[in-house]
Amino acid sequence: MKTANLIEKERIPTLHFSKEDVLKDAMARSRRNYDINRATILGNAFRNKAAITFCTDQGEIKKVETTVWASDDKFVLLKAGTFLPLHSILKVENC
Repeated sequence: MKTANLIEKERIPTLHFSKEDVLKDAMARSRRNYDINRATILGNAFRNKAAITFCTDQGEIKKVETTVWASDDKFVLLKAGTFLPLHSILKVENC
């Protein structure tokens, strides 16, 4: 995997994302869902931040460190009302 460039969550709305899922493996997608749900619980209960690595439609690897407030099967809601498409997320780690 390429090195991820750290960006501010406020820049995410200016980015464009592919309509295809960046993870092709079903087990990897299942792990991503588990990690997002865990980050959501820790973000709401303890205000923990998560490091989310994602990919733009240009293939650029980006990383954002923020609190995850909510998620569903299509989007992740980050602190400050920023949405990130779930299918663009490569990895989620707790900070």
